[in-house]
Amino acid sequence: RSTGSQSDPAAPSPSADGGSTAVTAADSHPSASTPDSEDEVGNESESAPVETGGETDAQPARSEPSGRPERTPTPADIAGDVTGQSTGTGEYEQFVRVFRDRYERLSKQLRGRVNHRPAEAVQSMSGGVDAEMIGLVNDIRSTASGHWLVELEDTTGTFPCLVMKDKEIASLVDELLLDECIAVQGTLADDAGILFVDAIQFPDVPRTYRPSTADRHVQAALISDVHVGSQEFVADAWSRFADWLHTEEADPVEYLLVAGDMVEGVGVYPNQDEELDIIDIYEQYEAFSEHLKEVPGDMEIVMIPGNHDAVRLAEPQPAFDEELRDIMSAHDARFTGNPSTVTIEGVSVLMYHGVSLDEVIAELPEEKASYDDPHKAMYQLLKKRHVAPQYGGHMRLAPEEKDYLAIDTVPDVFHTGHVHKLGWGKYHNVLAVNSGCWQAQTAFQKSVNIDPDVAYAPILDLDTLDMTVRKFV
Repeated sequence: RSTGSQSDPAAPSPSADGGSTAVTAADSHPSASTPDSEDEVGNESESAPVETGGETDAQPARSEPSGRPERTPTPADIAGDVTGQSTGTGEYEQFVRVFRDRYERLSKQLRGRVNHRPAEAVQSMSGGVDAEMIGLVNDIRSTASGHWLVELEDTTGTFPCLVMKDKEIASLVDELLLDECIAVQGTLADDAGILFVDAIQFPDVPRTYRPSTADRHVQAALISDVHVGSQEFVADAWSRFADWLHTEEADPVEYLLVAGDMVEGVGVYPNQDEELDIIDIYEQYEAFSEHLKEVPGDMEIVMIPGNHDAVRLAEPQPAFDEELRDIMSAHDARFTGNPSTVTIEGVSVLMYHGVSLDEVIAELPEEKASYDDPHKAMYQLLKKRHVAPQYGGHMRLAPEEKDYLAIDTVPDVFHTGHVHKLGWGKYHNVLAVNSGCWQAQTAFQKSVNIDPDVAYAPILDLDTLDMTVRKFV
């Protein structure tokens, strides 16, 4: 995970009495940029304020304001969780099955837009006629003349599709990833051996999509990558965050959604033991549980695992096992798999830790996906309607009965972590949020040029889907 350097957002210091002031994101944070074009990213969230806040020594920690009502969150409804459903053993036939399921699920989202013909049928068509096909991207390569040859595969076979370099759609080839599902429209060559492509379509989020909202004023805090057990875990900043959650100002915050990496883990990267404050994985979770106890007990907490957590690395990841759940039992937190769709107050939040963002950022042009603007990489996943379209590299896939990584239903909010960078915006009215981390730069991160955004807490208004980003300095 490599990235260019990014300084912390400009933001005012907290006042002497621990208050906070707000500035607009457009003025203070590079991730809240204006859209390159409305056609590409839809309505970008330019006005979410960034606030800094903290407590002075004179203030009592976690003081409850007089007369503050107890929070009464509604239990979250969880869908798309692999926990307890995993049957994959890694056999070849199971991988074939999961990719067939991916094709069937995503092709359904394209069939209303193209007159699909299976590869086998296209192979038998006459030359010079129009043809349309839906398939998974099996190969992408350039020709000697600089054109692009994209090989598509469906359940009947493969077929080569040529995108001419002078076509306007040639720029879309830069966005393609192996194994994603697309539709093409074009004309067969005279010998019917290749399809000249005139249009490329992605499953995508409909431009007419309108998200659901809560029917009362209630908020959710979206965080990730706490990394307890690391020498660089920012415990003081976490305590300031927890203290703020006990204030009257934070009374509407009834939900806390944590998108993975509760702890630093053990053996995740080379020489990690030299950067650990707690070397035993179970003791790391016990320490995390103690920090979780600082959060108000009347909040609804939902957590998914990440790649540093003590679950399998292959995705979809099941929720924490019973032993770890018992350790993290503070406040009766809810545990679900990675990814999962969590619906709170009628608002659906797709929670995904985000390991595939590394692949997306490595493969696509910087203007389409970068660590400094992680939400733009998330836009690509929404466009492809899959949280991890490309298999291989760092992306480990567990073959299950179905593809749990496909985005069958458009979420209202898409929440990820993993890359330790803060970014947010709207793509076709879906709010995409990558929530930063609670770990200062480690020696390993410095060696690979990761400059993390630390101690941010995006606070989402569920009734309007407006967002305020607070930093606990």
